[in-house]
Amino acid sequence: MQIQELSTITDQEMNQLINVWESAVTATHHFLTNTEIQKIKQYVPQAFRGVEHLIVAMQDNQIKGLMGVNGTKLEMLFVDNNERGHGIGTKLLSLGMKKYHVNELAVNEQNPAARGFYEHMGFKVVSRSPLDDQGNPYPILKMRQI
Repeated sequence: MQIQELSTITDQEMNQLINVWESAVTATHHFLTNTEIQKIKQYVPQAFRGVEHLIVAMQDNQIKGLMGVNGTKLEMLFVDNNERGHGIGTKLLSLGMKKYHVNELAVNEQNPAARGFYEHMGFKVVSRSPLDDQGNPYPILKMRQI
């Protein structure tokens, strides 16, 4: 497994990033309908391009997981559903904590597996918002490393 930061994103890499995102979201965000996932998917490339650091885990020239970091905040962490449970998320977040000093993040309350993962990695819930950043009724938990 090779972990690297992407400074530019080729069309092929963007397709892989979107596929990883969709695989992960479909598997873990059961509170979203397929229609909602497809609507959000339209904005995903912009989100990838909008982070300060976009780090990917690759194997055989295929992106298996990705992490986006702005400052010390984890903006996104997605692992292809077929690769979950193999330590990719742990490797990415550990790198983020060590190299980029990641110490804060937000997670959907309705994604208990992600919350459990972040708690296992040393993060604690510090606040809760009943709405997501788009004003939708998907509660968001703000977490910090304490």
